[in-house]
Amino acid sequence: MIEVTRPFLPPKEEYEKYLSEVWERNWLTNNGPLVNELELQLKKYLGINHLLYLNNGTIAIQIAIKALGLKGGIITTPFSYVATTSSIVWESCVPVFVDIDKDSFNINPDLIEAAITPNTTGILATHVYGNPCDVVAIDKIAKKHNLKVIYDGAHCFGTTFNGKSILNYGDVSTISFHATKLFHTVEGGAVVTNNPEVLRVMARMRNFGHNGPDKFDGVGINGKNSEFHAAMGLVNLKYASHILEKRKKDHAAYDTWLNQLNLQKPSIMEGVQFNHSYYPVVFDSEETCVKVFEALAQQRISARRYFYPVLSNLNYVEKQTMPVADEVSRKILCLPLFEQLKSSELDMICRIILRTVKN
Repeated sequence: MIEVTRPFLPPKEEYEKYLSEVWERNWLTNNGPLVNELELQLKKYLGINHLLYLNNGTIAIQIAIKALGLKGGIITTPFSYVATTSSIVWESCVPVFVDIDKDSFNINPDLIEAAITPNTTGILATHVYGNPCDVVAIDKIAKKHNLKVIYDGAHCFGTTFNGKSILNYGDVSTISFHATKLFHTVEGGAVVTNNPEVLRVMARMRNFGHNGPDKFDGVGINGKNSEFHAAMGLVNLKYASHILEKRKKDHAAYDTWLNQLNLQKPSIMEGVQFNHSYYPVVFDSEETCVKVFEALAQQRISARRYFYPVLSNLNYVEKQTMPVADEVSRKILCLPLFEQLKSSELDMICRIILRTVKN
């Protein structure tokens, strides 16, 4: 079986070394020393000023919405994982969908202003597949209309724009460290901001609103993560550069094999150092996409129709017509990509795709 992704696991003895320290301290959670160390190491590695380690990327979005005081309508993309939209609804806000750009698959900034109303308080945009949105255009719109900006950077570990982490953009950026991500802590996520006051608010929120042992300042939630998860992150961080390089190499191999099919892939902005987090391709029709998906499945190879269907079709949101997102979602397929993927397996995947499309 070749999965669409497979978690990277470090040498077990390196993880066990951290576990021995956890046993010695008997400090399992509640902002332990490994959590603090991971936060420091991540800030250093990614080149960011402020980061709070959380228990997942969905809580990260919810805390960001709450910390920025967003109410009413939040402009967002229909082409993302469901957590982007469900977090907006969970926080009693209304997702206002804007269609995506046909080349980058990110939210189309040219359509944002037309969707702004007096009820709009923020923009929640996803850097799809780790490919940055047009952050310059979005920032300009947000400043003009006094809106807050959250970037769902779940896929963005290691991606930079103009020489700095893409997580530095927006009022708050979020990231996921779920086991499916190229850097993971089994379960986990983080919020990133350049605003110290927003950081302080989010720090209280992730710990029930505590502002001292017996004091509370505002509503909070349990967004903390454990020493066991932080330990996995500290070990995996040692291999992050290797994983990024391996993904880049596999991207190039896929390109070499599949360029003859002239499949569409997301366009990357100038100035971006892409992390090659996923390998999505868009086929000429949904029929071809499904045909390839099934041909791979017959050989026990798992691809993923990611993201399908579009979020504007969820049964708890107001339906909106998103023609570009809908078309892309029906024809896109993410191919297997993970650190342990063998070149022979990648070659086999490509041969099956070529044979299926050409027949």
